[in-house]
Formats: sequence, C-alpha cells, structure tokens
Amino acid sequence: MSRIGKKPVTIPAGVTITVSAENVVTVKGPKGELKQTVDTDIKVEVKDGNVEFGRPTDQIRHRAMHGLYRSLVNNMVNGVTIGYQKKLELVGVGFKAANQGNILDLALGYSHNIIIEVPKELKVTTAQEKGQNPSITLESIDKQLLGQVCAKIRSLRKPEPYKGKGVKFEGEVLRRKAGKAAGK
Repeated sequence: MSRIGKKPVTIPAGVTITVSAENVVTVKGPKGELKQTVDTDIKVEVKDGNVEFGRPTDQIRHRAMHGLYRSLVNNMVNGVTIGYQKKLELVGVGFKAANQGNILDLALGYSHNIIIEVPKELKVTTAQEKGQNPSITLESIDKQLLGQVCAKIRSLRKPEPYKGKGVKFEGEVLRRKAGKAAGK
C-alpha cells in the first residue's frame, strides 16, 4: 500500500467534503470552495470526519494515483482553511514590480516592461522597501494554480549563476559559480 495513500485526510471544523457520482470531490471551507476530479478507479469515502482513499489493484498506475489524489485532496483542505502564500524576490539593479489589482507590471532589465494578468483566484501584493529587493507576494487557496503562476513569473528572468540576478523564490539557495579567473 502507498504510505501516503492509506493515511486518511482529517476534516477540520468548518470544512465540508462531498463526493459526487462522477467522482468529483468538492471541498468547502471558510476561505472558499475547490473541486477535483478523481480517477474512477480510485474509491473515495467520507466517514467519521475523515476522507479515505482505496484502490482496486496493486498496478503501478493505481499505486501512483492512490497517493496523488490523497495529496491533492489534503492540499485542498489546507487551502480552504489556512491558504497558501509564496514570495518572489527580484534581484538586480533597476528591477521593479508594481501591481494594480491583478495586473502585475514587471521591469526585469529588458527594453520593455512585462505586464501579466494574474488569475482572479490569486491575490497579488508588491513591496519595494529601501535597502531591500523588490518582492511579489501571491496568496491563494489553490496550491496548484499558485505554484504554476509563480513558476511562470520566475521563468521570465531566471536567476543566473554568476551574480544571482533574476526572479527567485524567497529563501531559495542558488548555486553560484566563480567568475573569470584573475589575470596572472
């Protein structure tokens, strides 16, 4: 058995989980509502304040999906109760970030600013304090969407290994390289 898949997901107070006939799991909580379609082979049961997942066989495909869907539903439960937050730092001279609602305006050293429309499910805030790198904070109840948008923003200017300039996650450790060797 999958060690992750056989652990039940506990349902905290204020959260309701329903499973439809088409195997769609709906999680409602104080912060919002999320839905996830579960493969028809995986059996989902809500009982005694827990959500339990079962699989029909020990095929590799079933074993993989068993743990996957348990993790996805657990992330949904955490999202509607606590929520998720990621911070990005802009490291580089002249790098700036500003937002108006869900429109993010980035100056990343190109000849033009990059304007991104962030999905309405995410909340965006930017900060630019003196002596600090500009930062972007993204908050959401959907962990998958949050990670996808953060990866998209990071891909606009990945950190380079010599000076570390670019968009990086807060606390991310970059592998740095030595520059040119000094003349003899």
